[in-house]
Amino acid sequence: MSAVRDLRSLQAVNLTTALLHLLTWSQRQRLDTVLPTHYTVPTGSRLPIRYDAEKPPALAVRIQEMFGEAQNPTVAEGRIPLVLELLSPAQRPLQITRDLAAFWRGAWPEVRKEMKGRYPKHPWPEDPATALPTRRTKKNVPAGLSPLDRIQRVLPCGHARKQLE
Repeated sequence: MSAVRDLRSLQAVNLTTALLHLLTWSQRQRLDTVLPTHYTVPTGSRLPIRYDAEKPPALAVRIQEMFGEAQNPTVAEGRIPLVLELLSPAQRPLQITRDLAAFWRGAWPEVRKEMKGRYPKHPWPEDPATALPTRRTKKNVPAGLSPLDRIQRVLPCGHARKQLE
């Protein structure tokens, strides 16, 4: 900041970085815990959270990656639910919601019906709140396995995934 001598050089300063440098390590850790920059969805994908001064924080995520979640993720120690921008497998917006549970109970059957016709290779469970999350098509999700075996084979978390037999 000592090199800032005019409006042009002030505009070139990244204020976020400058303000973060004013925080102590413990303050920075607390900020990252309370207001994280990313959220890890059930499939293991680490997605950015968008913060805007005029809108609540938002998370754009493929709808299949939210299967198994009954409620919206939150920030600010559980006080602020993220607005979920639920996307199709092609990353197109399907629904924006602050209440995932109400979406699963209400609009989901209609969305499911439409998406099942448009994306038949992807899973579209009747009860997404209890279904396994996935980033894959039905072809790549083995059937007839226990839930634990399916998670171990489907989720991208481990490097030593079992080979399908």
